[in-house]
Amino acid sequence: MADASQLFNQRLDLIARETEALLDRVLGPELLAGELARPARLIEVMRYAAVGGGKRFRPFLAVEAAALFKVPLASALMVGAALECVHCYSLVHDDLPAMDNDDLRRGRPTAHKAFDEASAILAGDGLLTIAFDLVSRPEVHPKPQVRIDLVSALARASGAGGMVGGQILDLGAEGRFTDGKPQRLDRHEVEILQGMKTGALLRFACLGGAILGEADAARRDALDRYGTAVGKAFQIADDLLDLEGDPATVGKATGKDAAAHKATLVSALGVVEARRKLAEFVAEAEAALAPFGADAGVLKAAAHFVADRRN
Repeated sequence: MADASQLFNQRLDLIARETEALLDRVLGPELLAGELARPARLIEVMRYAAVGGGKRFRPFLAVEAAALFKVPLASALMVGAALECVHCYSLVHDDLPAMDNDDLRRGRPTAHKAFDEASAILAGDGLLTIAFDLVSRPEVHPKPQVRIDLVSALARASGAGGMVGGQILDLGAEGRFTDGKPQRLDRHEVEILQGMKTGALLRFACLGGAILGEADAARRDALDRYGTAVGKAFQIADDLLDLEGDPATVGKATGKDAAAHKATLVSALGVVEARRKLAEFVAEAEAALAPFGADAGVLKAAAHFVADRRN
């Protein structure tokens, strides 16, 4: 695992740099050029939210899943950048006073604090919209059907049956719609909520790579199962960081889940059992990659990175 772990870190850094460069281009010169004028303030806030921060783990998963099928890096990066735009839009909206009301994100003021609420809302809308522009471009794949499949999969992962649906379930569990009375969710209900809110985009990252690679049903299913397990592990690790992490290291406020009565597996199971489940999900992720053999070593290391991360 040591060699795979070292290669993982190298690949994560490389893909983060490549994703950053691509986002800098598509959210910069491309939007500022052309016949249609784009409002400079909107672009400024979109860039603030999406450029210059983050581990780019979701693009990493998309690129590495696609690499299993020898997909060109440039094509996979475009899908990864689209996914990152959706993710960054969700963070901008999550941080708003009406949602999680956060002042700090990635170690700096959140978008609505650095600018204003209206600009942050519209920048989030802009990031979500441009994601579908990116993923539908001909340079992503020469076959229109593949691009259509990517658009459809990303829409489903992002929308009412995915991330956005999970977000409203999360707010409901806090008691937002029941006069402030938190809703007690059982473990199964928490897993559904988190599988939508956090897991759906991580699943898409892996499935998107399989779609790009025109994978057969068995290999597509294997990556789907891997993405599902990684999504579950990622959320438990995130919940543990909120409970135990240092804000300076994590890059955002911690201890907010308990204060907001958020439904998490840590609150449902306790810390010890949650850590056991985290290890179980990592093992599930590794097992799902069996059809790819040694080629999946970096993705296996990625599952361990999720469990061991400190920010």
